Amino acid sequence: MPALPDLVIYLEAHEQRILGRTLVRVDVVTPFLLRSVTPPLASVEGKDVVALRRIGERVCIGVEGGLWFCT
Repeated sequence: MPALPDLVIYLEAHEQRILGRTLVRVDVVTPFLLRSVTPPLASVEGKDVVALRRIGERVCIGVEGGLWFCT
């Protein structure tokens, strides 16, 4: 698990690269980590990234329409 300083660096890097941009596609690399999702993960595709935050040891990405997903 990443430590807090690492998470802060990840958030800063994500902010520079994706904040304010349109999320084109979401790929699930390890399907064993994905349980059930409502709404479907594809519902965030095509939406603008409006916020980033840390929840525990996860980086969470907020898109327009109030949807969030965590990596």
